[in-house]
Amino acid sequence: MTYPVTVNAEVFPPHICLCDVLCTTLPVAPSNGSFPIVANGVATPIIISSEDWDGIHIAVDNFASDIGNITGIRPIVLQAAKISSATEAIIVGSLDKTSLISSLSGFNASSLQGQWEAFSAQVVDNPVDGLERAYVIAGSDKRGTIYALYEHSEQFGVSPWYWWADVPIKQQDEIFVPQSGCSHGPPTVQYRGIFLNDEEPALTNWALEKFTNGTGSVWTGSPFNHLFYVKLFELLLRLKGNYLWPGIAFAVDDPDNQRLADVYGIAMGTSHQEPMDRASPPEWYLFGSGPWNYNTNAANLTAFWTVGVERAKNYETVFTIGMRGEGDLPLEESTNIALLEEVIADQRQILTDVFGNVSITTIPQIWALYKEVETYYYDGLQVPDDVTLLWSDDNWGNIRRFPVESERNRSGGAGVYYHFDYVGDPLDYKWITVHEQMSIAVDRNATRLWIVNVGDMKPYEREIEFFLNYGWDASAWNPDNLDTFVTSWAQREFALSDENALAVTDIVANITRFNSRKKPELLNSTTYSLVYYREAETVMAAWDTLLDAANTVYNGLGDEYKPSFFQLVLHPMYIAAGLNNLRSSQAFLSTNALADRVQDLFDIDYELETQYHTLLDASTPSMMDQTHIGYFYWQQPQMNSLPGLRRVQAKKQALAGVMRIAPEGTSGAWPGDNPSQCDQGYNCPPPSVLLDSFDVFGSRFVDVGSGGPAPFTFNVSSNVSWLSITPTEGSISPDAPEQRVFASVAYWDALPEGDSYAGMTFTAEAEGQPSLSVVVGFVARNTKASLSSDFTGFVEYMGGVSMEAAHASRNNSVDDIFWKELPGIGRTVSGVTPWPREDGNFTAGSGPSLEYDFYTFTETEDTTAHVYVSPSLNARGNGQPLGFAVQIDSQPVNSSYFMPLAAPGTLPDEWGSFVNDSIVPVTFSFDGLSPGAHVLKLFMIESAVVVQKIVLDLGGLKPTYLGPPESLQV
Repeated sequence: MTYPVTVNAEVFPPHICLCDVLCTTLPVAPSNGSFPIVANGVATPIIISSEDWDGIHIAVDNFASDIGNITGIRPIVLQAAKISSATEAIIVGSLDKTSLISSLSGFNASSLQGQWEAFSAQVVDNPVDGLERAYVIAGSDKRGTIYALYEHSEQFGVSPWYWWADVPIKQQDEIFVPQSGCSHGPPTVQYRGIFLNDEEPALTNWALEKFTNGTGSVWTGSPFNHLFYVKLFELLLRLKGNYLWPGIAFAVDDPDNQRLADVYGIAMGTSHQEPMDRASPPEWYLFGSGPWNYNTNAANLTAFWTVGVERAKNYETVFTIGMRGEGDLPLEESTNIALLEEVIADQRQILTDVFGNVSITTIPQIWALYKEVETYYYDGLQVPDDVTLLWSDDNWGNIRRFPVESERNRSGGAGVYYHFDYVGDPLDYKWITVHEQMSIAVDRNATRLWIVNVGDMKPYEREIEFFLNYGWDASAWNPDNLDTFVTSWAQREFALSDENALAVTDIVANITRFNSRKKPELLNSTTYSLVYYREAETVMAAWDTLLDAANTVYNGLGDEYKPSFFQLVLHPMYIAAGLNNLRSSQAFLSTNALADRVQDLFDIDYELETQYHTLLDASTPSMMDQTHIGYFYWQQPQMNSLPGLRRVQAKKQALAGVMRIAPEGTSGAWPGDNPSQCDQGYNCPPPSVLLDSFDVFGSRFVDVGSGGPAPFTFNVSSNVSWLSITPTEGSISPDAPEQRVFASVAYWDALPEGDSYAGMTFTAEAEGQPSLSVVVGFVARNTKASLSSDFTGFVEYMGGVSMEAAHASRNNSVDDIFWKELPGIGRTVSGVTPWPREDGNFTAGSGPSLEYDFYTFTETEDTTAHVYVSPSLNARGNGQPLGFAVQIDSQPVNSSYFMPLAAPGTLPDEWGSFVNDSIVPVTFSFDGLSPGAHVLKLFMIESAVVVQKIVLDLGGLKPTYLGPPESLQV
């Protein structure tokens, strides 16, 4: 929801705010009861109790500084016992620490009592003697109060990223808040945090430059001292986070780290492989004794863990229990369930002994079901009911398992360990959209604790904010309004107009979609088809359009947005490399120009990295040090490396003459032999192209290129009047080595039903050389007369039908469950999924369905349906795997439980290819179809299935990465 704050009697532009009460949607002028924070050159003083939490005092000081940075006038901060002579004041306090708020007249704090991190803010008349009015900002506890303060700061114009991303603070002369105020109840997720991981090289180098004199911790060399962490603590609180898995050896790197985390209000923890609040292996290498083996070294491990608990006893901590092998590897083979149960029992005994008279059930504990650890749980390992089960994703953003119904009433609840960044098999993953998976976590009650691996944090600012904000209030975001998050974020970060904010939203949405097709690290020169459906060039054109759109708003953006261009250069580079290899095989002189283009893009990538590091007086040194081009296994390459390129001898003429002809739809080129002209590879027939009357492109092209150094002119003629050719002539030279000629049917209605034939003659004239001619056949397949005049739906072209899943003809609900579109998800347009997500399922053919009307012209003996599904695991266990069903006309319903079963803690063998390609291809076989109208039905069997696209192969489907473009609808 939007929480408007009046600034100069105007409502601040909508931005990211997660409040469950909408204060007002209209401007609030000073005359109608609004309260002045700063007005007429005077800042209203802030009153706080000296007995309140130190973290609230820090937040109040930051709040006062925020107001001063916005208006130039910093409010004074007074203790409650020293109320000034001012008639108005801002009163801040928590209910769980002082009596200040409960003692106020006219402020009802009952709704906050006993709540977790809730707050309320409102104008109160005559709250205490000496004050006529006060704006009361009250929290149920320490963090509730802090969140209220920082929420107001954000509303006034201070981005949570003001320091970390150098976001300018919006300047205002006056600030007012509406009399009605605002409030927020307890969060959706109790603990919401980030995990700093794989800090080398970027974050470590940056922190060394920012927070040290070049020398890190005496124990570890780490630069992550309290100067670094207090900045991170403040950021997390401004983002509504409250939990952190730190980097390196947090408590050892700086003795003040742990204390200040508690002071600020951040609950600390350690990762899935670091039990009992001890960083391992770093601390074990420094202070441990013997092997990391509980079978043989239990006494030393117990003593090691006891120190960790004693060190953390007085600070808010969520203790990780259990055990993995040394170096985040599985335990040795001799480990068994009984031993792990002993480990957990002994760890809980340590907690009981150190905490004394505190019930073990009140001490927050998590057990991370990561990789092989999940196997132990399935095999019967008994986990105490008060321990939070922390389910993990696959390191690529797909959660392995959610709590089933029998697990949702555990007192310890469940949570999710998620990844934005992961160094491990199969390959690094850098960009991700989280809503689809985390909304299932909310639906399945995995809401005790969320932690996300963010690597070295940049460039995940927006994703981190969404993850934490969604955990703060999941009800604020749904598939239909996710784009408004980006719009609001863009307006807040860059002070954009509505028009430019929408443009940025579109840019971000496209970057997310394009990158989700194939992770940038995994691209190569053959990812997209260079031959069929114009796939590679369509992808290239989309990136070019994206770059143009970004350049259009570039001058309106803050400097921190410029690093987004870092991502925009990778796709064009790989596609150009693929075209370079293709043109080399076709003996085109343009091979060399394409190689130069790849080299230019490669160099631009470095220039963008350098630009990022020099932004705003080098505020981001080293943050983009990680290599990202030229991966050949999961670990980052030691240097960025170019994809393989080819060159041709520019001074030597091709054997077949000056002109090269490359028709659309083939890798072959003419004249002369070429292995791609036909299966035999020599003595092949002349080239030809086929155009369907319902083809989505409406034309075919022929590329005319130079076969060497000699320039030439060319013309194109046809033997029929119905063929339109553009252009009909041109010139080719080493400086302009290639030109595209388009051919289309000028008037389909004049052609008979079926195939009509034409010839296009390409004739080249070069000085001192004989004329060279190549004839390209043109087949016009007219199917318009066969189409029923009353049909509406998709129409076959080129032997297939391609349908985006969201573009169904009908949506049939069952038991109030229907198929819902998830805008923006997937590789092309969107996806569809059963909604709402329920625990039940349906037998094949009985569930909610989508129907697609389509028309075919080809008589087939059999029909293949290819359904493109988003990768998702059998997160309800192998006993209830993901599934859906498809039916064509009255043929039998064909069901697929498409995700292969895998042992607990493991992934299906095929999973690597699924996530590499960001798709699960599911194939169904049906009987042949007669020409005419047909219906395909998509049935729900299980929830959480996301279908993106459906393609029917009627005998003409060609291999591509994204599948053919969507068929025309009539």
